[in-house]
Amino acid sequence: MFFSLFRNCLLSALIASASSPCMAQPSTNWPTKPIKLIVPYAAGGPADVVARELALVLSADIKQPVTVENQGGGMGVPALGVVARAEPDGHTLLLAAFGNMVLQPMLSKKGGADLVAKLKPVSTISTGPHVLVVSAKLPVKNISELIDYARANPGKVSFASAGTGGTAHLGMEMFKALSKTEVIHVPYKGSAGAVNDLISGEVSAMFSSLPSLQGLADKGLVKVLAATAPSKSAATKSLPLIGSALPGFEYTTWYAMYAPLATPKATVDIINTALGKALKNPAMVTKIEAAGTELQAGSPEEVLAWTQRDSDKWSRVIRDAKISVE
Repeated sequence: MFFSLFRNCLLSALIASASSPCMAQPSTNWPTKPIKLIVPYAAGGPADVVARELALVLSADIKQPVTVENQGGGMGVPALGVVARAEPDGHTLLLAAFGNMVLQPMLSKKGGADLVAKLKPVSTISTGPHVLVVSAKLPVKNISELIDYARANPGKVSFASAGTGGTAHLGMEMFKALSKTEVIHVPYKGSAGAVNDLISGEVSAMFSSLPSLQGLADKGLVKVLAATAPSKSAATKSLPLIGSALPGFEYTTWYAMYAPLATPKATVDIINTALGKALKNPAMVTKIEAAGTELQAGSPEEVLAWTQRDSDKWSRVIRDAKISVE
């Protein structure tokens, strides 16, 4: 009941932010000064890579500098706050992951839902699957073998994650529920420790974006078993799907662009058009999609559709697994 009510409130806030009247006067002169692109993650991660490549292309297109500012920590709440409080003129934007906009408000009471309601969707940016990776020491070669092994060894298969409530943790909970296995969640404070223990065999498996583990897979230190969803990216499109062995299992991660709530629709439309052009830049597409992420420009309404889909999906997982970060 709680998650159903919360999800509906969150979606209502997002829909209102996309369609509400703007207090600021419409402007068609964007941009008139440098752009700040706020990223709610530390430098070097997947979100940061996408943001910096996009900033380079966008800067050249709009003839204004686009500077990436990393505001990591706090489940993204500080970064959301920076943009929510910014001047609503389109010169301070947020590149957020679905974890910031969907998962964090469901899991935390630290202002996430209130801040989401103060942001306006501008455009979808990218989407892509996670991959399920296991230690090279685990005696399995595919998803079916992993499920059989977990069923035959209850409590002996462990899944690492970078922290409770993150996508890797929730992916494990979905896997556990659908496979009817007794697998164990082992949360870490960040991904470095999780990856190290995956290599050593201290933990059995983890869900992750592909780029962060591809090098280890190439060296035979870990095994990539399957992807969480279909993909057009060359890096992941040939991987088996978890859903083929576990019907009903599917999820993607995604990024979208947001502006302060009062940003005029005319300005949002201009930014959306500029992003649409930048996201089709051939060099950028080649570089980003080679790493397993599919660039995908879309409307504010598409951002809302992605949010609706994942709010429905993950609210059930969070409720059934009784997950809380507080």
